[in-house]
Amino acid sequence: MRRATVLTLLAALALLSTGVSAGDDDYAAMLGYLTSSRLDGHVLQGADGSVAVNLAAGDLNSQANLRAFATGPDAQAWIDSRQRTLGNHASAPLEAQATIAGNVLAGAHGLVSINQASGTANTQLNAVAAALATKGIRETTDGSLSAAVSASAGVQPGTETGVPGEGTRSVSVAAGAMQGFRGVLQLNQTAGSGNATGNVLSLSVSELPR
Repeated sequence: MRRATVLTLLAALALLSTGVSAGDDDYAAMLGYLTSSRLDGHVLQGADGSVAVNLAAGDLNSQANLRAFATGPDAQAWIDSRQRTLGNHASAPLEAQATIAGNVLAGAHGLVSINQASGTANTQLNAVAAALATKGIRETTDGSLSAAVSASAGVQPGTETGVPGEGTRSVSVAAGAMQGFRGVLQLNQTAGSGNATGNVLSLSVSELPR
């Protein structure tokens, strides 16, 4: 019993010496708010085809990978996307890291879209719209043969992130990652708060007349 009392007193003295109270919130604040998102090892190595990845660490992050494909006599493909963050409250991390390392996507080929965020209230969008018309370019109008992407991504007024005056933000892609990749690669990589990024590919093609 005496030993338990001594341990309790030592714990209380330790808290007093650091100026931190015994509450759970204060203890969490003492540890700090750190965010880290990471793709590593052999993830997606040698992948073939269509790949979409959303990876986030933190609060209030919005991510989307959207594709639209159409084929036919009068092919049309379109994407309309709106990402909004409104009236939310969150704290920004002291440290934010977004990392792609190892042999991620090495030797892969196809259509790959990756959103990777670390932090608070970031918005990311990858969009691909492609249309293939079978009539031939001389037999269809620009209006009927179309691929379009309409998109917006942003942090709206009222979002408070409490960005601190100190801390670190870092993004990185290792030298060994994505080596030998062939195809279309869309990558949004963000560390911090209140960032808006996007990659948009719009493609309209027509078969040659036979």
